[in-house]
Amino acid sequence: MDGLGIQKNEKRAFDWLLKSEQTNNPLAQNYIGYCYENGKGVYKNEKKAYEWYLKSADGGNVEGQCNLGYCYENGIGTEKNEIEAFEWYLKSADGGNVEGQCYLGYCYENGIGIDKDETKAFEWYLESAEGGSIEGQCNLGYCYENGIGTDQDEIKAFEWYSESAENGNETAQNNLGDCYQCGKGTDKDEIKAFEWYFESANAECPEGQRNLGFCYANGIGTEKNEIKAFEWYLKSVENGNIMAQNNLGDCYQHGKGIDKNETKAFEWYLKSAIAGCRCANGQCNLGFFYENGIGTAKDNKKAFEWYTKSAIAGCPNGQCNLGFCYANGVGTDKNITKSFEWYLKSAEKNDSTAQNNMGNFYKYGKGTDRNEKKAFEWYTKSAIAGCADGQCNLGFCYANGIGTAKDNKKAFEWYTKSAIAGCAN
Repeated sequence: MDGLGIQKNEKRAFDWLLKSEQTNNPLAQNYIGYCYENGKGVYKNEKKAYEWYLKSADGGNVEGQCNLGYCYENGIGTEKNEIEAFEWYLKSADGGNVEGQCYLGYCYENGIGIDKDETKAFEWYLESAEGGSIEGQCNLGYCYENGIGTDQDEIKAFEWYSESAENGNETAQNNLGDCYQCGKGTDKDEIKAFEWYFESANAECPEGQRNLGFCYANGIGTEKNEIKAFEWYLKSVENGNIMAQNNLGDCYQHGKGIDKNETKAFEWYLKSAIAGCRCANGQCNLGFFYENGIGTAKDNKKAFEWYTKSAIAGCPNGQCNLGFCYANGVGTDKNITKSFEWYLKSAEKNDSTAQNNMGNFYKYGKGTDRNEKKAFEWYTKSAIAGCADGQCNLGFCYANGIGTAKDNKKAFEWYTKSAIAGCAN
């Protein structure tokens, strides 16, 4: 290192390049822009990076065109301009640059500088992936996994994630971990899931770090280790993952891998919740803390507000809790019809508590017509899912022939399961 904190070899190379006749070479101009953007051999200067990328792009260098598009897309050294970004990505892509093709696909997928067009997004990702772009391969896998611009095909998604992951793309490594954990496009293999999450996490992928923490928290593909889980959740948060903020809240709430601290739990749930609908679980947990005065003053109105946000964002637990608020007038006026509607949404997403509540509503005709057969069906779903109250109510149905034939043996079996699970009834 020299006295200015810049590696000597990088500085000498940069100085030589600037002083040589190569400054009129579009390829060299792109490299000079890269040096300024990333502080290689010179102090970082985004404005100069933009200026050199512009020279390179105007000179026809496809890499420079791609980098210039990136500057416009993200406001690096110039004002953000998505239309200009799209146009330069298009020039780069038409010139055969695989990264330009990938970024162009991203523009079409997300409507950046152009109308959204998932079919064109898929086509450009395909060309980029086949040309060897590891990011294009990852994005193509995502298209196949989610049916974006093409038919959903989990096997092809797995194949493209594999190729991208093996070439070092940390996002693909995380997504490949998901495939192994959930059995998408391949056989379920929790050990391989853990291994790929580990690769992704160590490559600084925030989502990979969160998933690795989840593996340690739950013993998925490795031994359970709540301390390591907490550490990886924290790293994920430090790298900007808002979902991991909710996980940190859970750690502090229950003392997992760290001393129990309900105030800190509240703070992390709050951070997670205000980050938006991407973390509906955090919004639900924040509502629970307000409802019960955990780590903060009790406030039923705020509880209702956060449950509402969580429910609208699709969180089954948030929908169930919102149903409870309407049923009991917590933070809002009592409304049995709305309570039924939210319990139903939650129950259809397999929330066992909501399924039990649906059984109650049908049994007693609350918010809907009385229907003992449907009550029995919902109690059954709740009981099978492990809800102690649902198991007790199912036992009661069998004991009294409600919605089904009377069967004292089955009644005893379900009462026993409910009692073992801790139901006082």
